[in-house]
Amino acid sequence: MVEVRWVGWALDSTEKCRVDESREGVRIESVIETVFGTCTYGVIADRSWQFRSLTMRLGPRSLRADYGGAAWVVNDIVRPDLDVAREVDIAISPLSNSLPIRRLGLAIGESAEITTAYVSVPHLTVATDPQRYTRLAEREYRYESRDSDFVATLAVDAHGLVIDYPGLFVRSDH
Repeated sequence: MVEVRWVGWALDSTEKCRVDESREGVRIESVIETVFGTCTYGVIADRSWQFRSLTMRLGPRSLRADYGGAAWVVNDIVRPDLDVAREVDIAISPLSNSLPIRRLGLAIGESAEITTAYVSVPHLTVATDPQRYTRLAEREYRYESRDSDFVATLAVDAHGLVIDYPGLFVRSDH
């Protein structure tokens, strides 16, 4: 089990996250204090960090997204528009970056293009978001949005958890 804390600069948020890895897979529980109120989420992934489910609550509203390997179901509605996505990307958490970083297992210098199911907060809507990850060094990745000019170099720890996401998030327990 690993516990981390992040400070979010853009939204003045703080997040406390717990990541449990076992033979059965990965279970993540998190609480984020934001300008929108308290947001909680849980993520389940398999042993290779392939995303399987997200449960999220923000005030009285909630969201559930499941990916079984063939189809996405969001709040009990099948979403074929998300079929190209393999990960979930939670707008207000750097934890989302760990899913593709761990799943892809890129060698230094390698890149991969992915599409995520992007969860907008506070709206709790889900839409596709094309991205690219490039491993620059042992614990450094370049994140690129493929539909905008946004680029960031992420520093991660030995678990693939973000230490520094310039301008957006920084670990406060490091």
